[in-house]
Amino acid sequence: MKISRVQATWCRVPIPEERRFTSDFGLVSTFDSVIVRIDTECGLTGWGEAKAGVGSAAACAGLAAIINLDYAPLLVGQDPRDISRLWDVMYNTPREGYAIADGHGLPQLGRRGLSISAIAGVDIALWDILGKSLNVPVWRLLGGRRAQRMPAYASGGWADATKIGAQLQGYCDRGGFRAVKMRVGVMDGSPAASAARVRAARQTLGPDIRLMADAHGTWTVAEARAFCRMVEDLDLFWFEEPCSADDKPGMAEVRRCSTVPISAGESEFTRHDFRELAELRAVDVMQPDLAIAGGITEGLRISAIASAYNLRLAPHLWSGAPAFAAGLHLAATQSAGFILEYSLGHNPMLHDLIEESFPVSDGHVDIPDRPGLGITVRESFLRDYGQGGAA
Repeated sequence: MKISRVQATWCRVPIPEERRFTSDFGLVSTFDSVIVRIDTECGLTGWGEAKAGVGSAAACAGLAAIINLDYAPLLVGQDPRDISRLWDVMYNTPREGYAIADGHGLPQLGRRGLSISAIAGVDIALWDILGKSLNVPVWRLLGGRRAQRMPAYASGGWADATKIGAQLQGYCDRGGFRAVKMRVGVMDGSPAASAARVRAARQTLGPDIRLMADAHGTWTVAEARAFCRMVEDLDLFWFEEPCSADDKPGMAEVRRCSTVPISAGESEFTRHDFRELAELRAVDVMQPDLAIAGGITEGLRISAIASAYNLRLAPHLWSGAPAFAAGLHLAATQSAGFILEYSLGHNPMLHDLIEESFPVSDGHVDIPDRPGLGITVRESFLRDYGQGGAA
């Protein structure tokens, strides 16, 4: 089995005006991602996803170019089932021969950033091919699913204090969710304003719904600590990205000052970033985005760190269908995995890109038993929304 083609396509899908929302990312008017297609000489095709931003909007031309111009020439002619070796080839170029022979990394420059996201997109597609080649789902390759379905939380929550409760309750009514996440942070103007919105949400939801708050890393340590004090009595399930990912010691300080659990990781790259979070005791829940952090291969390494430090794993799944499926397969197989994120914003990359769906029933998502990632990409979607040519 040999790789015959690697093609990355930047897809940009307009969001209808009535479905747009405003957060610290501004008014979000498009959903963007890079969809990676890998063809083999034997006729199998794998699909992956790479992201240039943690939100839904980003200019992805550079990311697609890294895959098409830097990595594709290295991959064509290779056996796609050699996933670990190909990860090292991309990560250590041009010293991959030394790295593989000597058993340690020799990256040139791309230890973080778009180079890792590009590796992620390729890696996810390679796992898809491996599963299809063996006619088994990816979760079988990762050790087997631990349950046939997993609990999920509804992710959204941008409304003001007068409407946030109704918005989140609508999520619960819509899919039977028993856990919901809302956005807080600099978009509210002050920690007090965010705390007021959280209090309004809790009053509407009552005590039995798990409630999370996500600041997108927008507060200073002092502001994050103040917010924690204000919501201490509201039983937050977690407080996500309280401060910048560049201030991991500050995040650890926030965690020490409060009983509110801290989660983070959507802005991190590779196991090395997550090792630092664990060593600093900065988080209770690790949230790698597999389309950013290095794919399923790196997700396994990150999960091992979470388990070793007795932390939990909840992949960041605000993404398109390939990355969502990858995170689902990882979480379903790992001892630290326990809950899935489910986007309640307008997400055509999850719902319209593929033939299948990931329905929510009673607040749970089934772990599909289809081969590979279990998705069939609509190539017409790529043609309609691809920037500069589709795969």
